[in-house]
Amino acid sequence: MSRFPPFSRYEMNAASARVREQLVHVRRHLRTQAILDEATARLATRLNIRPGEAAEQLARMAQHSGLELIEVAKGIERPSEQVLERPEVPEWVRGMLAGVHASALFLTPVHDDAGRVVDFLVLAANKHARTPAGRTADDLAGRRLLAVSPGVASSGLLDDYIAVYESGESLHHMPLEFVEAMDYRLWPATLAVRAARVDEGLLVSWRILDDEELLVSGWERAQRLAELGWGEWNLATERTLWTPQMYEMFGRARADGPMPLEELPGVVVAEDLPVMDEQIRTLLEFRESVENEFRIQHRHGVRHLCVYSEPILDGDGVPVKVRCLVQDVTKNRRRERALAVAHEQATQEKERAEQEHRITVQLQNTILPIRRGLIQLPGLTVGVRYLPSEDLARLGGDWFKARLITDGRVLLAIGDAMGHGLTAASIMLQMRSGLAGLAYTGAPAGQLATWLNDLIVHSNEDVTVTGTAIIGHFDPERRTFAWTNAGHPAPVLIRDGRGQAVEGVTGTLLGAFDAAEYDMTVTQLEPGDTLLMYTDGVVERRGQDLDTGIAALLRASHACVGDDPEQMIDCLLRRLGADDSTDDVCVIAARVL
Repeated sequence: MSRFPPFSRYEMNAASARVREQLVHVRRHLRTQAILDEATARLATRLNIRPGEAAEQLARMAQHSGLELIEVAKGIERPSEQVLERPEVPEWVRGMLAGVHASALFLTPVHDDAGRVVDFLVLAANKHARTPAGRTADDLAGRRLLAVSPGVASSGLLDDYIAVYESGESLHHMPLEFVEAMDYRLWPATLAVRAARVDEGLLVSWRILDDEELLVSGWERAQRLAELGWGEWNLATERTLWTPQMYEMFGRARADGPMPLEELPGVVVAEDLPVMDEQIRTLLEFRESVENEFRIQHRHGVRHLCVYSEPILDGDGVPVKVRCLVQDVTKNRRRERALAVAHEQATQEKERAEQEHRITVQLQNTILPIRRGLIQLPGLTVGVRYLPSEDLARLGGDWFKARLITDGRVLLAIGDAMGHGLTAASIMLQMRSGLAGLAYTGAPAGQLATWLNDLIVHSNEDVTVTGTAIIGHFDPERRTFAWTNAGHPAPVLIRDGRGQAVEGVTGTLLGAFDAAEYDMTVTQLEPGDTLLMYTDGVVERRGQDLDTGIAALLRASHACVGDDPEQMIDCLLRRLGADDSTDDVCVIAARVL
């Protein structure tokens, strides 16, 4: 029974009223900020000055008039639209913009009387151009940047664009929390922004981050909030990589660079040196992942660190890298000692188990937030299932993708990053997020696989990492599935109550070679067909070869026929005993309507 008395109805209503009151206050502030941002941009455009100078002018106007700043801002009318004589847009500019698959503009500078750049003219915009507030290419071309996008001033982007134009140094912001102001409303968006000087102008492109990128960005913020750090020591090149949180955890100045692995024992509290010795021995001698906790001497006192470590092995099984996920648990340990010094060790063990569970859930939810369910797509009903391994060290290899793309086709893909643990999770995230972005190009599946192979190879040059995948597009009009296979188990087609493996050309593993090309297979489907794609956790069992597992899957498919893909997946996994698999399990069942 809770020691807190239940809220009365009056108390709950009063609490809700307080929340509503706070939200009204915040929204009123947001509207005020939108009015000020638009007024500043309008004044800067009218007077042909920079936004910072316009803001100072607005404040002086309020002071001299005796009115509130917001009242003066409301009185700043939008400058009359002048027909500006734009130079002829060169063909090379049009061609350059056409090659950008995100929103893109070509800007030319606008100077004041002193010759300073104060704004930019939108000389041309590509067909994809769309601001967070909804302005399109027709609204942008031929107008001043501040007039069509006041948010570039308050966000600091205008200053960045001026710096790029004057210095020639390119700009890349990702993620950028951008807030557009239009019609006295704020339009927040998380963007990836690039800018580069080209000839006498500026090429600017941006895109709103998709769900996968927002999850990655959120995971990076979660590291800071949860006091998590990540480090990698390259044993061959002696090169070390640390995230910013690692420097704070170890009390080390960034100017000194990351701490070499052999110097770590020097900061460990003497009583915990045996723990550190065992960790290094497990990693380098036994070549196994290890999780432990030790204390270090920090400039602000003793810190408690919980460390998840794994060795990265080459083809001969020799450790070439060591990677660690580190969490500062000092606050937790101090709280435990204050609450129950006599039971400290038992409490520490419990806390570690809870932390491991939280981190496992965070990683799983960040990588694949949707684990089961039905997805209705053009011409298909798709059932999906992802059963992650309960073991943190084996988390993260399997992934799937089922979504409508812009040309009306349906992208269906499934894959598996080889290995387990942090390495597999990072490669899986590269594969799934990379495919999500590449799919917007509309390229065929074979080309997507080639690009994905290049991404994996060039993002992991120090160590060879590989993965398998089936990538395909379903055409709802023709009922065809055009797909390619990068070393993955072949899909199964269930038709008229019988399942059989779909024949196709099997290409090389993703990441195995610097340059790889993948052949395409086109499979004609019929209404009522079910296309089944799966990862090896469904069919692999200890002491049993892969062919035996696939044969068992085909037999099970004969007994699991039905109109509901989710029920079919339940039946298959139950008959194959996949619920008890020690590996990740991933299944897509797409039923043709």
